[in-house]
Amino acid sequence: MLRLYTHTSCLQHDPGPAQPESPARLRAVLQALDHDRFAALDRIEAPRATREQLLRVHTPEHVEHILSVQPDSGTVRLDEDTLMSPGSAEAALRAAGATVAAVDAVLSQGGRAFCAVRPPGHHATANRAMGFCLFNNIAVAAAHAIAEHGLKRVVIADFDVHHGNGTQDIFASESRVLFLSSHQMPLYPETGREDERGVGNIVNAPLSPGDGSYEFRELWEGVLLPRMYAFKPQLVLVSAGFDAHRNDPLADLRLGSEDYAWITQRLVRLADAHADGRLVSSLEGGYNLLALATSVAAHVGELLEA
Repeated sequence: MLRLYTHTSCLQHDPGPAQPESPARLRAVLQALDHDRFAALDRIEAPRATREQLLRVHTPEHVEHILSVQPDSGTVRLDEDTLMSPGSAEAALRAAGATVAAVDAVLSQGGRAFCAVRPPGHHATANRAMGFCLFNNIAVAAAHAIAEHGLKRVVIADFDVHHGNGTQDIFASESRVLFLSSHQMPLYPETGREDERGVGNIVNAPLSPGDGSYEFRELWEGVLLPRMYAFKPQLVLVSAGFDAHRNDPLADLRLGSEDYAWITQRLVRLADAHADGRLVSSLEGGYNLLALATSVAAHVGELLEA
């Protein structure tokens, strides 16, 4: 079974026409999934995350700040890239809540889930919104799996073109979470070196500008997937960013939708081998609308059919 979590509130986060992280991204994703191929998806309305769930990974000051910024119109700028509109706080609560609900569902009933939500999350640190991200959705999910379900081995695979600095920051001292990332370097946020290892639970595999399918698959097959298998995760979480696509405007890697199908197949096999098939994926980046739509369709198609 594949569950799709989303909410119309995620379309109401509008950082303005100059921002690549726009409501059009989610509309493109949902339109791509509105196809006979995906008729079997179990479509579920994302709930709000609770303060308790958010506070497992964020400081009280950060949570209160995000929830208190409610402009009547226009936007409020949190940093150079991260803005909030009147609907942003609700969207952020639904985005984080989607991943929590997905974790509860797959751990209690089995199966897999994809969270078609925004704003994205993997740049948000414990105390800072950044890189279009307000709350760290995938980190909230991992912490919930540990706190509420007693898991001792949760893996987070991040194939967004930008390093998930927030996720790494939150879990750098948490040995129950293994965080692995492939990403372009140099590139925002200028983190993700191979020598950033946390307590042995952080594995970074940088790619160079111009790298494509061969280099991407070689890193995952030769470095990242073996570490994940050795960890024997009880749950596989995925920060699913699609901005390493060759047509994405914000980076310089050269992946195609077939590469996202390939990595999804491998992550499903990992989940089947060690986690009773339990996998939750959450949307991160991807800023060329056509490339995003085709890549998400490839990703969700493999989650559905594998």
